[in-house]
Amino acid sequence: MAARGRGDRVLAPALVGLAALAAWETVVRVEGIPPYILPGPILIARTVVADWGTLFPSLLVTLAITGAAFLVAAVLGLALAVVFTQSTFIERAFFPYAVILQVTPIVAIAPLIILWVKWIPLALLICAWLVAFFPVLSNTVLGLASTDKNLVDLFRLYGATRWQAFRYLRLPSALPYFLGGLKISGGLALIGAVVAEFVAGTGGAQSGLAFRILEAGYTLQIPRMFAALFLISAAGVLIFALLTGLSRLALHRWHESELEPED
Repeated sequence: MAARGRGDRVLAPALVGLAALAAWETVVRVEGIPPYILPGPILIARTVVADWGTLFPSLLVTLAITGAAFLVAAVLGLALAVVFTQSTFIERAFFPYAVILQVTPIVAIAPLIILWVKWIPLALLICAWLVAFFPVLSNTVLGLASTDKNLVDLFRLYGATRWQAFRYLRLPSALPYFLGGLKISGGLALIGAVVAEFVAGTGGAQSGLAFRILEAGYTLQIPRMFAALFLISAAGVLIFALLTGLSRLALHRWHESELEPED
């Protein structure tokens, strides 16, 4: 039954996706919509293959920025969450500034970051990190603060040190929250990288798939624009799938969220 459940999780969205692509291709052909307005999925697939030599290096640039921003967000988000939960004063003093960074539109401050940081890859990384780190921070803080108080008292009763209580109780309790934050952060890192590349691209800096989208728009190569969008979406799905797999690997033996349902 477990294998059937896993198969349904793949088969069901695949069938919906194929039906949507078939409907899209049918509408384009029946209505005679020209490719410069809306290319069909088959033409987009052909464009991905034909322009692979141009799109693939740009995809690698976007993935490199996304991966670096995600790693920095994961490490700093976890470290800051640990610091915040060790001192209420530090949390109250600095957490509001993390919220301010999160709610400030990245598209508004990206031009300033690119202006101040002359090295474009570093500027893009900073922009993507600003978008990606808050979910890790907030989720991990929530997880560390949600440790069962009875278990905390039990550890204290048996004379556990603060470090032992943190290592063997608070950290495992916060792990599902941390992994949930990573799943959100992975997609946001990609979005932040693409938005920053758009801003840099409008200033003439050639970097990543977002620049290819701008370039295709300026030259009315609409199929190439859709091909670049497809690669960005595929990268986002791949990132989410990898992080979901990591979460399942870490939690499937003991946490309710990853246990197989009993029939």
